[in-house]
Amino acid sequence: MNQNSKTSEDTIDLKELFFSLIEQWKVIALCVVLSLICALLYLRITPSSYSTDAMILVEDGKSAASAALLGDLGSLAGGVGGKSPADAEIEILNSRLILGQVIQNLNLNIRIDDDQDGIFNRLISQEKIKLDYKTDAVIYTRNQSSFLIKKLDIPAYYEDKPLTLSFIGNNQFNLSYKEEVVFKGNLNQINQSSVPAGAWNVQIYSKTPFKQTFTLKKLSLPSAMKLVTANYGVGEKGKMTGVIGLSYSGTDKATITEILNNILSVYSVQNIERKALESKQTLSFLDKQLPELKQQLEESEIKFNKFREQYNTIDVTQESELMLKQNIDLEKMKIELKQKQAELSAKYTPDHPLMAEINAQVTSLNQKTTELNQSIKKLPETQRLYLQLYRDVKVNTELYTSLLNSYQQLKIAEAGEIGNVRIIDTAVEPVKPIKPQKLIILVLSLFVGGFIGVLIALMRNLMRSGIKDSTQIENELDLPVYATVPRSPIQESRIQILKKKKSIPILAVKNSEDVAIESLRSIRTTIHFALANAKNNIIAVSGPAPEVGKSFISTNLAAIFAQSNKRVLLIDADLRRGYLHKYFDREVAPGLTELMANKISLEQAIYKTAVPNLDFIARGKNSGSPSEMLSSVQFKELLEQLSMQYDHIIMDTPPVLAVTDGIIISQYAGVNLIVARFAKTQIKELEITVTRFEQAGSKVHGVILNDIQKAAGSSAYNYSYAYTAHKDLD
Repeated sequence: MNQNSKTSEDTIDLKELFFSLIEQWKVIALCVVLSLICALLYLRITPSSYSTDAMILVEDGKSAASAALLGDLGSLAGGVGGKSPADAEIEILNSRLILGQVIQNLNLNIRIDDDQDGIFNRLISQEKIKLDYKTDAVIYTRNQSSFLIKKLDIPAYYEDKPLTLSFIGNNQFNLSYKEEVVFKGNLNQINQSSVPAGAWNVQIYSKTPFKQTFTLKKLSLPSAMKLVTANYGVGEKGKMTGVIGLSYSGTDKATITEILNNILSVYSVQNIERKALESKQTLSFLDKQLPELKQQLEESEIKFNKFREQYNTIDVTQESELMLKQNIDLEKMKIELKQKQAELSAKYTPDHPLMAEINAQVTSLNQKTTELNQSIKKLPETQRLYLQLYRDVKVNTELYTSLLNSYQQLKIAEAGEIGNVRIIDTAVEPVKPIKPQKLIILVLSLFVGGFIGVLIALMRNLMRSGIKDSTQIENELDLPVYATVPRSPIQESRIQILKKKKSIPILAVKNSEDVAIESLRSIRTTIHFALANAKNNIIAVSGPAPEVGKSFISTNLAAIFAQSNKRVLLIDADLRRGYLHKYFDREVAPGLTELMANKISLEQAIYKTAVPNLDFIARGKNSGSPSEMLSSVQFKELLEQLSMQYDHIIMDTPPVLAVTDGIIISQYAGVNLIVARFAKTQIKELEITVTRFEQAGSKVHGVILNDIQKAAGSSAYNYSYAYTAHKDLD
């Protein structure tokens, strides 16, 4: 084997591969059609899914109470974290606080499934089923019939479990679990009962009871939440925008719109209540404190006025005013330090340097306060009393005024409290479904079908690992290929013809211009030169295995030689399963076996066919020992006698790898031809066949590659065919 042939074997001929796929276009087209049918069936049984959306703006604002009491401190504290104001609201929108209320409002924890609504029913039925979830009931509608469930309170044991609803008569129904009736009730009225498992409260209304059964489920809150969140989506649009997008999907346009709008409504009410809660608590505190402060102020003023009336107006000395100011300042500083001390105590131990410093400052202020009180006590009694009464009036006045202002601000803020969220877009009923996307599915089905078809075609091509090129035979076996016979476009297969119980026509006679016959005609010269150096004029046609086309080649080759004015004898030497008699519309007997058994004469065995110059000997009835018969001296002498009477003798022999008959006959033949079938016969089979010929001392003169399936762009046909096919144009 040369390097070029090795290289050609290791490379992939893309052109050949492409045309092999074109050749199998029916398989690819079938896969495409099947894939398209599957896509149409999927679209038929799959309900359309819709999606609706809404939008919320979260404003980064403090509550009214924070604004009234903290002022700018609230904004300072809000900007420290760097978090989007929408983060907390997204979690609230996904919480049971919101969705749980929506589930209760719209009865989303009640599921109804029609037991007849299967895949097959969806394929053949045009009936439309609809479920409406309302605040007061769940309504099931099928064409013009419907029923509704206003109440479905069941024991906790039966939650999340399928209950079979059956209508009995005109006014009753049953609820069953595992084929056991667990509840009976009447239609169009309240049905209540108490059992050890719990209480039942069921209200089902219907004017036209259904004959089929239904599966009901009362979902627990976690199961209902899981079902709702599977179709529910919440997320911030952009980064740090404060804009939240909400979406909800489902098969019913009206239902998903109502659910999403109900989520917006519940969330908006909850947000306002949550934002107003701080103001309400603060106002409640001030409602209690203001009367007490007012009373304390009045009492301090009365005491101070009585003191001034008793002692007239006392001029407070500069020293007393200084002590008063120092006392107020020390009290303020002491309060601030105690607050800071409380804050640090939550973070640090008492031994921490910061805590030690704060404690030292508090101790120092206490000492200064004590010293100042001692100084006040040293003042004259009148000045000391005046100072104390004056301090009480001033402190109570300032505190009462400050709290009264805060109270009025909170009242104004409470009246205008709207929360910190604003609904930008509410949910609107969608127009087009989001899935299934029919056009995309159909296009994908075409691609998938095409891909599967190509894959199958490639697999079939790989499985056809037989001989596909005559050069493969010539390179590996060093045998000449006499002809490459293409598949005839008009010739039916032998099996199809035999099924019809018809005789097999000889293609060389029926249509002498057929491509296969033209190819066989091209080997006459090659066989002529082979016979010139042969020991006799006998041509044996063999094959490695059945179904390679030996009989077709033998019969048509004999007819071609006869048409060239040569006396030709065709012998069916396949004594086991030969069927050459079908080409001449003859019976299997009398034939060669009867001739070898001396039951008939040679003249009786030879049949004059309708083809001029062509005689035929059938195989005869099957004998028990064909190998012994063919290896006998009588058979050898018969061939020698016939060889002198005819120009050419063509024998159709059995498969070489199946029986030894072909090898035996090859010893008597001057030219031995082996027929291989395109894409079916393995190169290893040919190699073994040639080896058996050599072991018997016979020579294989050439190979005929039969049944070439010529694809566009291939070069499987020989040159003589290419020339002959266009001879009429010259």
